[in-house]
Amino acid sequence: MLVKLGLCQLELVQGDITKQQVDAIVNAANSELAGGGGVDGAIHRAAGPQIMQETASRYPQGCPTGSAVVTSAGQLSARYIFHAVGPIWQGGRQGEPEQLAAACRACLFHAQELGCSSIAFPALSAGTYGYPMDLAANNLIKTTMDFVRWHQAPKLVRFVLFDAGAFGAFAHAVEEVVP
Repeated sequence: MLVKLGLCQLELVQGDITKQQVDAIVNAANSELAGGGGVDGAIHRAAGPQIMQETASRYPQGCPTGSAVVTSAGQLSARYIFHAVGPIWQGGRQGEPEQLAAACRACLFHAQELGCSSIAFPALSAGTYGYPMDLAANNLIKTTMDFVRWHQAPKLVRFVLFDAGAFGAFAHAVEEVVP
């Protein structure tokens, strides 16, 4: 699914985020930047051990929820990895929507600052962190579309979704947000 946003595009694909040919890949990181399972583990395995070394040396205090930090991409074809820390779902009344939107925006600002024309996101917080997929999709799509419409950058934002259920939730979110 592809949506035009002025001179930019938002794309949904089902697949493996580590195989994307983009300038930056967003990692669903934990606040300790300690690696983990799911998307985080897959990105660390594909990028190589130097990414863990880089996060440990550059960000010894980790990264707070709702933020993102930047490293090289190691063995991935991307130039950068943006390690974004989304919230753990606690029912939606502990600031989770604002924290998820902030983590998404932090990645988009990093992309703009570093001159990235393309970025690939996973379904942040919707896996291990338990954020309901439909709510995460609506939040991430709206936040991204608002940012891209305002800044006209990056030129391509791709959401790489692991399975058909996630793809369906994001496609539905796009249909709700696009006029």
